[in-house]
Amino acid sequence: MHIAMVSAECAPIAKAGGLGDFVQGLARELTRIGERVEVILPAYDVLRFDGLDRPRPLGIELQVPFAGEVIQCRVLGLSLDGYECRLIAPRSGHGFFERGRIYGEPDDAERFVFFSRALVEYVSRPESRPDVLHCNDWQTGLVPVLLAERRATLGRIPVCYSLHNVGYQGWVEAGLLAAVGLDPARLLTPERLADPSDPRRANLMKGGIAAADAVNTVSPRHAWELRHTEQGMGLQSWLQRYDYKFGGILNGIDDAVWNPLTDPLIPAHFGPETLPHKAIDRHALRGHLGLEDAADRPIVAIVSRLDRQKGVELIAHGIHSALSAGAQVVLLGHAIEPAIAERFERLKSALDPNPHAHLELGYDESLSHLIYAGADMILIPSLYEPCGLTQLIAMRYGTVPIARRVGGLADTLQDANYSAAPFEQRNGYLFDEPTGEALNSALDRAIALWRDHPSYFSQLRLNGMRGDYSWRRPAREYLALYAYAREARVRRD
Repeated sequence: MHIAMVSAECAPIAKAGGLGDFVQGLARELTRIGERVEVILPAYDVLRFDGLDRPRPLGIELQVPFAGEVIQCRVLGLSLDGYECRLIAPRSGHGFFERGRIYGEPDDAERFVFFSRALVEYVSRPESRPDVLHCNDWQTGLVPVLLAERRATLGRIPVCYSLHNVGYQGWVEAGLLAAVGLDPARLLTPERLADPSDPRRANLMKGGIAAADAVNTVSPRHAWELRHTEQGMGLQSWLQRYDYKFGGILNGIDDAVWNPLTDPLIPAHFGPETLPHKAIDRHALRGHLGLEDAADRPIVAIVSRLDRQKGVELIAHGIHSALSAGAQVVLLGHAIEPAIAERFERLKSALDPNPHAHLELGYDESLSHLIYAGADMILIPSLYEPCGLTQLIAMRYGTVPIARRVGGLADTLQDANYSAAPFEQRNGYLFDEPTGEALNSALDRAIALWRDHPSYFSQLRLNGMRGDYSWRRPAREYLALYAYAREARVRRD
């Protein structure tokens, strides 16, 4: 099967968050099991090619209508882990993807609406037409709509649409629809793209859900939450309407990248049979960050974006609580919102003299590996979490998660004390309410077990390390979803 995955991100060349890991991991596994995979991205000026061949021109020129002009785009290509990556590079004074970053521009809506229109031009070429097209998040939500509107000339390409973060739905003005040749008067209706909270705006995610042949999110629990709780962010009834084609598939992690037995970024390798070697990485982490080498204190880590979704109030609370409970704290995180960034800068300044705390404000891929390997526990107090890779990576490295019972966190964690699962399946600590008191309860239980019953705590580590968090099972589920999309397309036609 020829699978084209279209996304704003794909690690390692374009990564701003978990979406990049998702595309890389799924593309790699689908390729491994024999599928033909093509990943299509914008040609950002911040693409990273460390250790990779530079992209090559493919001799493909696209003529993309946009806002009354025709913008030429080159298509570049390179190979990544056996699959092909296509980069769409506009020749335009707009500088759509020449901004020094992937997201965060005032005209992000315009940039990705243009990319969606260019993508449709690419897959309209007979030699580029995939058997199924896999779109991701709001940045490509207009693609299913554009394809549906061109079905008379293009025919129907089966489309699967994955929702990773419905906190960002792609709200755009009517003029942007017209800029890519769509009719706003016909599409800005409650039955199509009109946003539920402001019918004058188009909601690209809403449109993508309606027009795609299959829709999913990245964990079964989150699929339920999107339909039945405020986590649907206004799309609850819309997803209930399309319940027949909507479900959840739990993400995996790339076990070639995240493997403590082979990880080149940590000083000591270890696995379930050699867990004591983790102590070497703990010592290295303390030395690297200047923490006191205190054998009587566990290390509680936080590796996270610092934004409201991730529970910044609870993160700050958890730092103080862990220190008060006699633990050491390590944070690696970055904030885009200025008020949050300023708050954590102040917190860092206040804690810098403390020999048991280190806050690293930014993102450092190498340091994240050392933190996962050296920490004892990891705090994940998300307000909502579609899937979460943090807990999966942490468990692989023998670091016990302390997390809020939402989304994929609830799907992947069994509480050490309050679970019907056998002890050998318990792998972390969960709390329900987004309050400091609830967090403290889970944190205190974890620290008490580490201090008073180290052998039981080691067993929790081993339980987590022995789980299968790879892409093998999810990839098979995505193949079934693609088959459903293709069958649905045949039935519609």
